[in-house]
Amino acid sequence: MKNGRIKVIKRGESPTQPVKAKAATPEKGQGAREMVATVKNWVADLQSKKRAETKTAIKMFLAAKPQAGEA
Repeated sequence: MKNGRIKVIKRGESPTQPVKAKAATPEKGQGAREMVATVKNWVADLQSKKRAETKTAIKMFLAAKPQAGEA
């Protein structure tokens, strides 16, 4: 054995290792959440505009009075 050290670990003890902090993960998750929320808002706006246009078109179609020559 080449000048090696032997470390004795007893049963109740756990080896002390430096704990690595995960600082980058929450930032990535937050950015993704913001993007998803933005896209959801865009989709909701487009859907509401389309519904309003459809509602207006249906009202105009049903409100049109028949001409005297049609029957």
